[in-house]
Amino acid sequence: MERLKERILREGKNLGRGILKIDSVINHQVDATLMLEVGAEFARRFGDAHPTRVLTAEVSGIVPAMAAAYALGLPLVYARKHKPVTMQEPVFVEFAPSHTKGGQVSLMVSPEFISPGDRVLIIDDFLATGQTIAAMVRIIEDAGATLVGIGTLVEKSFEGGRELLSPLGVPIESIVIIDEMHDDGSIIFADEE
Repeated sequence: MERLKERILREGKNLGRGILKIDSVINHQVDATLMLEVGAEFARRFGDAHPTRVLTAEVSGIVPAMAAAYALGLPLVYARKHKPVTMQEPVFVEFAPSHTKGGQVSLMVSPEFISPGDRVLIIDDFLATGQTIAAMVRIIEDAGATLVGIGTLVEKSFEGGRELLSPLGVPIESIVIIDEMHDDGSIIFADEE
């Protein structure tokens, strides 16, 4: 999607260590029109998988996942990182290392929102190491549901997440793929080599 690439090149900040800051597009400010276009693209790519729910992790995965859920006409479930008092036991809990938080994060989903028989599509903001998405996959498995696909806004192919997740045998689709992020701040997309 060219518009997303242009925004990343114009407004994104390569902070080093593989961290890409795109706060003006998704994390702090949201380009709602662009995200609705992204949602329609995810619906086009995953509609034939017949998902029944979309799952993401809070916080920055919520916007692209919401757009995809809207385009598919499905409920959106997001894994919470902190357990509110309203979330009663039992709860599905998994852990994943966070590149941007510098430690482990917990991901929690109430069993009332993912059940056996559900066909779950994971949509997230980034595919980097794949650890957060792998934790969501384990939640889906714990719930007895079926994973039908993984979609991400931005994939950083050099961090190995696709290789980690490929054995799952489901489609993995990224709106844009970044192959390289250099110390000089330059960003090289997969189709520009």
